Amino acid sequence: MTPEQRVEDSAPDQFATFAEDVARELGTHCRTAPMDGYGRRPARLIIDSDGRALRVFADRRKPGRLEICAALPDDADVRTPSIGVSAISARHVAREIVRRLYPLHAQAVELAAHIAATRQEEARRRGAVAEAVGVRVALPGTEVLAETAGRTVLVWSALSVEGGTAPPCEVRVNIGRSGERVEAEICGSPGPIAAMLGRLVEACSG
Repeated sequence: MTPEQRVEDSAPDQFATFAEDVARELGTHCRTAPMDGYGRRPARLIIDSDGRALRVFADRRKPGRLEICAALPDDADVRTPSIGVSAISARHVAREIVRRLYPLHAQAVELAAHIAATRQEEARRRGAVAEAVGVRVALPGTEVLAETAGRTVLVWSALSVEGGTAPPCEVRVNIGRSGERVEAEICGSPGPIAAMLGRLVEACSG
């Protein structure tokens, strides 16, 4: 049976054998593992000693070819690198992985790490602004209504302050991605809002 026939064959054992041959060509520390959830489509996972993982599929649209994707963390906001390879031989497939896919995989991992670090720093900055707005400066008793990727929403109500007897008033604060921009929505009785706006004008003018 040729390599192409083993790839086209839907029997898991045939495909697994070819994937193991590819793993051996990639290096002595590579191993394979099953992948579930792909129905009758032959699929296999190849993992190396550094923890890099590749998802290997039979290409249903092009018999005798493989679709190979780099496995990235589920929360990585990066497009998954992939290549198509003719299953001429396990050695050919391994060579194409090293030549074409591994560099793309390394770039994707680096980019994912950079994005994760950036988001962590942005979340830290938003947290600092949220603390300043809700605790240390103006709005004690503020509740975090939502914390999503890219923004933090705070809500303060006059009734949330212990012993508060002021007329109903609510402030909703939207903190932008990096904490450098804050938007506020205010609703309530005209008197408290007018006084609040007056203090805001004084703060901006001073």
